[in-house]
Amino acid sequence: MPAETTAGTRKEAAVAALSTVAHTPGSKKPDPIVVVDGMVRRFGGLTAVNVDHVEIQRGAITALIGPNGAGKTTFFNLLTGFDQPDEGDWSLNGTSLKGVAPHKVARMGMVRTFQLTKALSKLTVMDNMRLGATGQSGESFWRAALPFFWSAQEKKNTERSMELLTRFKLDAKKDDFAGEMSGGQRKLLEMARALMVGPEMVMLDEPMAGVNPALTQSLLGHIKDLREQGMTVLFVEHDMDMVRDISDWVIVMGQGQVIAEGPPDTVMADQAVIDAYLGSHHDQALTESGEAFTADQPEEQA
Repeated sequence: MPAETTAGTRKEAAVAALSTVAHTPGSKKPDPIVVVDGMVRRFGGLTAVNVDHVEIQRGAITALIGPNGAGKTTFFNLLTGFDQPDEGDWSLNGTSLKGVAPHKVARMGMVRTFQLTKALSKLTVMDNMRLGATGQSGESFWRAALPFFWSAQEKKNTERSMELLTRFKLDAKKDDFAGEMSGGQRKLLEMARALMVGPEMVMLDEPMAGVNPALTQSLLGHIKDLREQGMTVLFVEHDMDMVRDISDWVIVMGQGQVIAEGPPDTVMADQAVIDAYLGSHHDQALTESGEAFTADQPEEQA
């Protein structure tokens, strides 16, 4: 099947699957890959995340948005095992991830990138890619000294690395040190490296942060391609144009809670979302003292 047809079919399938889902926080999905129940994370007296119920639809691109301090990155850290909640449980394909270490979460099929890239700057681009492969025989102390144990696997990992670097147009950089790359190129490298484990779900934390305009369209295309390849995507982003362009579903967080869900256009027009970003008094007239004018508070007469 041609790539264009496949992409169109998968996009249409995601939209169709979500077309009957209620536009309410915590709505049930037809085929969720991730389910979150009662997740709470506190830092002292601050409750950073308090998510009652969330489901992520398999095969769709879901955006996670909200104002600064809404708890989006903390929520990402909890889902991927980089932090643990005080309460609650969550699962991937029906298997609980509670207490599972980040590297084991990745092996189970959920991988992530970071807002600040984690490329190993003193290693080459190719070495960064090969490090992303799991289950490498050469990682054993004794087998490392015996090349016949791991040489075939190393060759296979190198071939897979080159395939991904070529797809992300980084093949010419394979022998360069990762620290010599631009911020946008490191974002591409991190995304390519995440695919070395053959994940089912890819989590992207602000993929456009620090990326120059020349690489923006390239990154957008690669994120759409993840869905084309049959993966599920959950990403955090502040660029609403990007959210409208690539997402099938949007989840909005505010003060640690999920306050809205739905298709991009529906969510952008939701009053709760507008209030979360602009403040609940953003459209009210102000008195001379700067306080919001309300119906039961008559304006002062001239």
